[in-house]
Amino acid sequence: MEARIDAAAHLVLARLPRGPFADGLIEFLVFGLKQAWACLFGGLMLGMIIITRLWWPEIGLNRYDFWFLAALIIQAGMILFRLETLDEARVILIFHVVGTIMEIFKTSVGSWVYPDDALFRIAGVPLFSGFMYACVGSYMARIQRIFDITFTRYPPIWLTVLLALGIYVNFFSHHYFYDFRWWLFGGVVLLYGRSFMHYRVFRFRHSMPMLLAFLLVALFIWIAENIGTWSRAWIYPAQENGWSLVSFEKLGSWYLLMLISVVLVTLVHPPRPFERKNKGSP
Repeated sequence: MEARIDAAAHLVLARLPRGPFADGLIEFLVFGLKQAWACLFGGLMLGMIIITRLWWPEIGLNRYDFWFLAALIIQAGMILFRLETLDEARVILIFHVVGTIMEIFKTSVGSWVYPDDALFRIAGVPLFSGFMYACVGSYMARIQRIFDITFTRYPPIWLTVLLALGIYVNFFSHHYFYDFRWWLFGGVVLLYGRSFMHYRVFRFRHSMPMLLAFLLVALFIWIAENIGTWSRAWIYPAQENGWSLVSFEKLGSWYLLMLISVVLVTLVHPPRPFERKNKGSP
């Protein structure tokens, strides 16, 4: 698929007058198409949630159970058609389990609820919910390959693992003890503040501060979460009497949680250092 996108972009580029505008426009369009391709798992899940929110026939099957069964089929298809490697699938499974454990705890303390019935559930949490976390893990794993990502000044892996563990523990412990969220944000800045990611879109390589990349990914997850709550896949206490925008505070939560998926993916795709000779040219 990536090769077909590149081939189509070459055909379009050949028909445009050459110049910075045409080059930039094609890079931007290819970037969007490849991002959409990287979001395949999440896009299918989100599309399914939206469609069933607008129309759901009475077929004797709960929406949540349908989402769970469909997610299993999607995940199997990703592996069968080699859109994900088995190593990537294992890491995504870990993230699925990590997410489900957190869902069980968070719903037990009333952070959010699942308003519909479900047969496939654990402690009140529908099993499809773990796949929502798996969507993030799948995206993070796929963009590494699709955009040929390399890094400058990537922090030591063992320090990132410690930070990820601290973030995960704080999601539970802040309900009973001090919330270390701002200290953890500080840890992210200290570790990744000087780090850059380098990625090839089409004809050129581009660079971006990792802190900015994390923010952009978290922002899109937050937008997807608003769609999910609008679809009543899950709702927050403030949304019980009607939908409202998810608070921007959740954007910070996703920023930290997304970092956990980044660290998990590095276990499959160790960060590769950027080499100047690989820089793209027209």
